[in-house]
Amino acid sequence: MKFVQTVEFTTSRMDEMDEVEAEWRAATEGRRTVVRDMKTRDRDKPNTYVLIVEFDSYEDAMKNNDMPETEKIAEGMAKLADGPVIFRNLEVLEENT
Repeated sequence: MKFVQTVEFTTSRMDEMDEVEAEWRAATEGRRTVVRDMKTRDRDKPNTYVLIVEFDSYEDAMKNNDMPETEKIAEGMAKLADGPVIFRNLEVLEENT
């Protein structure tokens, strides 16, 4: 079953957040289990972003989560966020195009 994780945060330091993400992408090339991801910005809440990350399964998401590089990016994001980082773990029940 497909699995999606969302990561919602606010930050006034998005350029630095992007640098942390770029480091993670380079460090996990060929090993990460992310199928696809999107970075979005909330038009109604200044400095609010939501990452939408898709995996083939919950198990693949946990493999990705267990990598030391993923722990490092989570710590980096938390330091750059202006408040709590909110994670949601979602099983995809239906998908339409």
